[in-house]
Amino acid sequence: MTGLVVSVVVLAAARSHGAPQRRRSGRDRVRVRDGGKRLGVADLGEGLGERATLVQFSSAFCAPCRATRRVLTEVAAMVPGVAHVEIDAEQHLDLVRRLDILKTPTVLVLDADGRIVRRATGQPRTADVIAALGEAV
Repeated sequence: MTGLVVSVVVLAAARSHGAPQRRRSGRDRVRVRDGGKRLGVADLGEGLGERATLVQFSSAFCAPCRATRRVLTEVAAMVPGVAHVEIDAEQHLDLVRRLDILKTPTVLVLDADGRIVRRATGQPRTADVIAALGEAV
């Protein structure tokens, strides 16, 4: 009986620590509307998509960045008018600082005018990216 009580206490403690930790560091970190910030061709090095643009900040040794690249490329191919732009965070530190990018991968969803409508850190799921695109259109 004592073992059961100890197990329940340990699981409750882990859950109470794990949920906030996941929000701070994982795919649950989503922010809507970034204070009206806009990005353009000069910032991205490429043109914006007709309907929306998925901007991925990544780094060379980031394993989740490779998986994120696959997801975003797949979504951009599936949804007409959506472009995917990948930015090396280490090569664009001024932009990283201006946009307050703290970790990679960070994905920004831009509307057709280049306004940031959604931001998320961590590896996204395809369904989440498609849902976020609904806010950009």
